[in-house]
Amino acid sequence: MTIVTRFAPSPTGRLHIGHAYSALFAYRLARDSGGRFILRIEDIDQDRCHPEFEQGIYEDLTWLGLTWETPVRRQSEHMPDYRAALDKLMDEDLIYPCFCTRKDIAEEVARAAAAPHGPEGVLYPGTCRALSPAQRKEKMKNGLPYAFRLESAKAETLLRGRNKWPLYWHDRGKGRQEAVPGILGDAVLARKDMNTSYHLSVTLDDHTQGVTLVTRGEDLFYATHLHRLLQELLGLEIPEWHHHPLLLDKDGKRFAKRNDSVTLQYLRETMGKTPQEVLAIAGVS
Repeated sequence: MTIVTRFAPSPTGRLHIGHAYSALFAYRLARDSGGRFILRIEDIDQDRCHPEFEQGIYEDLTWLGLTWETPVRRQSEHMPDYRAALDKLMDEDLIYPCFCTRKDIAEEVARAAAAPHGPEGVLYPGTCRALSPAQRKEKMKNGLPYAFRLESAKAETLLRGRNKWPLYWHDRGKGRQEAVPGILGDAVLARKDMNTSYHLSVTLDDHTQGVTLVTRGEDLFYATHLHRLLQELLGLEIPEWHHHPLLLDKDGKRFAKRNDSVTLQYLRETMGKTPQEVLAIAGVS
């Protein structure tokens, strides 16, 4: 089977040294195996994504010596695809509207004697899950903002009834994994004014583009449990994953786009670094 990898940045700032590592990691896996490398622009957040940053992605990756297939898939151009997937989950009665603000959730967690926790912290306590259809309709009628959450326990029950449980996935570094879909609680899959979220769009895109090996940072390891559930519910192909270590700065913190000193543009234009020097810094020379 031909390996198909991808690099999928969001145009919310200039690429940094951590992005260089991730992009080269995926690119070389495909190149060395005679496979395909795909670039995808994840620009669903129109408030934070800007054309100049998208152009910067192309400039930085070209400077590093990467090539990719065209045309490049831009998520903002495929919103109907995500809406169709969301509708399919709604038809299964697996989605419910959540009207809670971050403040509401924090206050509910504070009141709870034992708030639900996952590996990444406190989980959504399910406040709106118990609302009746009439209550939901009334809140929507009043114009309250809301998000659509996946009812993970109901999804598990549905798949058990179809003899499609348990679910497994393979990580090249950690081996065979049994999915624990509720590990992130009832995750947000869309919002009132946006028909998708990272979790829904990335899962659908990887299937649509035929990605066979998803390479990404180990900070997204637990998200893969949720993505595996979405794949089963939506009838999507199941890739392999490889969650690589994150590059950290001298203080042990993840590199961030807001730190100009580690962007590829700064290293190139201000520091005068060559692509080879940047790759050496990233540990992929």
